[in-house]
Amino acid sequence: MSKLPDHTSVASKVTELTALVLLLTLLVVLLSELPAEVFSPASKSFFFAIGAIGAWRYTWWFVQALRSVWYNRRVFPRLRAAADAAGEAARPGELYVLCTSFRIDPDVSYRVYEALVREVRDYDVPTTIFASLSDRTDVDIITHVMEDLGWPSNVELRYMFQKGDGKRSAMAEVLRAISRRAPAPDALLVSMDGDILLEPGTLSRSLSFFHTDPELGALTTNNSAIVTGGDVTKEWYDLRYAQRHLVMSSLSVSRRLLVLTGRYSAFRLDLATQPSFIELVENDRVDHWRFGNFKFLSGDDKSTWYWLLKNGWRMLYLPDVYVSGFEELPDRRRFFKSTTDLMRRWYGNMLRTSGRAIALGPRPMGMFTWWSLVDQRLSMWTTLIGPMVAILVTLFVRPSFLFAYALWILFTRSISTLILAWQRGRFSLLWIPLIYYNQVFGALLKTYVSFRFNRQKWSRQGISAGEPGDPTAVARQRRMGHVLHGFFVAVMLYVLVLATGVMQPPDRTAMAILRGPDESEAATGTANRWLATILVDGTSSGAVRLPPAHLRLDAGLLDELTGLGQPGVDRLIGASGEQATTLDIGPALARHVRDASGRPLDSRRPQSCHASPGCALELDDGSVALVDLNIRLQPDRTDGRRPRESSPGDTI
Repeated sequence: MSKLPDHTSVASKVTELTALVLLLTLLVVLLSELPAEVFSPASKSFFFAIGAIGAWRYTWWFVQALRSVWYNRRVFPRLRAAADAAGEAARPGELYVLCTSFRIDPDVSYRVYEALVREVRDYDVPTTIFASLSDRTDVDIITHVMEDLGWPSNVELRYMFQKGDGKRSAMAEVLRAISRRAPAPDALLVSMDGDILLEPGTLSRSLSFFHTDPELGALTTNNSAIVTGGDVTKEWYDLRYAQRHLVMSSLSVSRRLLVLTGRYSAFRLDLATQPSFIELVENDRVDHWRFGNFKFLSGDDKSTWYWLLKNGWRMLYLPDVYVSGFEELPDRRRFFKSTTDLMRRWYGNMLRTSGRAIALGPRPMGMFTWWSLVDQRLSMWTTLIGPMVAILVTLFVRPSFLFAYALWILFTRSISTLILAWQRGRFSLLWIPLIYYNQVFGALLKTYVSFRFNRQKWSRQGISAGEPGDPTAVARQRRMGHVLHGFFVAVMLYVLVLATGVMQPPDRTAMAILRGPDESEAATGTANRWLATILVDGTSSGAVRLPPAHLRLDAGLLDELTGLGQPGVDRLIGASGEQATTLDIGPALARHVRDASGRPLDSRRPQSCHASPGCALELDDGSVALVDLNIRLQPDRTDGRRPRESSPGDTI
């Protein structure tokens, strides 16, 4: 396991201790307040929906985790040994570096170019650095760096100023300039952002892999973050890099990736200077049945990846080589809004490219990589099933299910966090809520963007693209997006309502409870026939919740049961809330009732039957548990049992 750079930003010990106290408090509350009926047979729709989808999702996730471990522990060490053994022979004849900067803080620019020039100098290969800049002050900063490092003889600098219409055109200009220089056949290209700090040994420990694998078209490295912001922001970035590490490692088993990160990636230069490659970087676009033909604004790393994927080139992830990004949210004071803006841009890039990659089929990339792309499209919907089912069951069955779902979230995300921490080499308790935030809110954003992925915005550059110039066409597109999005959500909600049965039409038992005792029973003052009907009709769960009322019962209940048949209910549950359910029973019936200790009822005081173990009504064919209700024994009076007809053998 490689060690994270020392300057990686992490949360403070005070924040971690606070998170520990809050999570332990939450766990105690959930365990102490979790009602027993949550685990009753009535919960089967909840646990099936949550558990079945969860089993599918986590099975796939664990497959990714196992492949990641296999790659890091078995596959990559062999690749690393072969690359290191190549030594000086693995160095290319020429190296070109494409570094794009846009309004980077001067202190950050100095640190970035100092680390870059130092790395190039130590790598000792003829290198041309193309600095794609937006401000002339960057030239002064780079000149200062070169002076401080003694103007290394193997380093040549070229400056190119951006048009201001995005990163894509700047990259294309540099690539065309490089192709005009007639580079060496084995030359390599490093493409990086102007806010990425190269760690010592980055070039020597990454570029040698091209020598050992002639089919390798590009590679990328592990990431760490130097964050300007609060502890939550620091851990949010590091959690994303931990998740990225797991997925990248897993896919590298198949020698494919899902993106070639723009922060730092290396390419064979003869591929990166091909006209079709440059054209795709500069003018990547999509034809969509609803949005028409529109050009991509950001996502150049997805375009370079797609070109290599389509042409069958291998890709590789290096888990033991780190580059560190200077990260800062667009608005440090607004975590939610800033992370929303970032994720919308990232997910838009993913959705704009994954559809055409899926259309290529498994042949150029292998089945696992192809299914990973399909799973990206499925997971944004399946991730939402758990929260939606929890809300439905909580609203329409019983609120206590919310406790069960919260406990499920705490357990599953803790396990996920431990696995990520094991592979990342560090652990943070903030990852537990943040991973749920990334998954659920991220899924909401993906579904939103999937109906509007033509709308693009790059906050740092302040530019947007993708929509028609005609305001009427814009309004029509947006309105259609809202309609389609609403339709898909409504269909999903409808299917979940049917699957969980939370809004099924009331059965006979429910209708009997709603109607209450009928008029004939009101005349006698008992609820014998009403309760007997409920006991015999039963429910699929075997439990019935009684209304908040005083119900008078006597031995006539036993006669009603004899006439109606065998009970289909094994538990009667009293009403919850301030008004309880009370059973007023006669002495003859009381002989069939036992308290929580299994003893006959005490006539001197009311009996409270709590949730565990409750009381019991003993019948000929078994017993019915009486839970969460009160029982009062009535004075000895006319019992209500229908008189038995006499026979000749009776004594008069």
